Amino acid sequence: MLRLFSLLASLLIMLTTGAQSLKKYPVSNSGCTAYTYCEIKYELSKSADSSSIYSGECTKEDVNYGIICVKLLNPITELPLAEDMMIAYADYLKTSFEITKSMGYGRGHLLNNKDNTRGIIDYWEDGEKNKWKIKAWTDGKFIGFLYVYSKKELPEPKVNAFLDSFRLPGQ
Repeated sequence: MLRLFSLLASLLIMLTTGAQSLKKYPVSNSGCTAYTYCEIKYELSKSADSSSIYSGECTKEDVNYGIICVKLLNPITELPLAEDMMIAYADYLKTSFEITKSMGYGRGHLLNNKDNTRGIIDYWEDGEKNKWKIKAWTDGKFIGFLYVYSKKELPEPKVNAFLDSFRLPGQ
């Protein structure tokens, strides 16, 4: 019995040692958090309307993970308008990231099943043939834009865990 227990314990250690684990990190001092596979260092900038923009990226096993968190200076109280603003921001990022192909936004997502949030999902490809998957979230006070890209096939379960891990302040 002891031998069986030792064998199982050794197997469990071997399986968990090589596995990537998500760790919860603050998105700078925005009040938002996310679970990531590598620690992201953020830069703070200001948008044209003086909203705070926290952005950063890290790489783990040839996969790039990035977060852009916008703390809106003027919150939007109507969620459909906030969703439109989030989509306009994602369209702007498509240009900035030199995206050449897009599947089209999937709408109707809720962050952590919260009715006061809206989310979108899309698959992109850039000029260097990187495969992208993005999700963006808003509550009208913040826009959280999470993205993953790589030349290789994206590991969907790991990617989805990251893209769904964004949390707004107070959630």
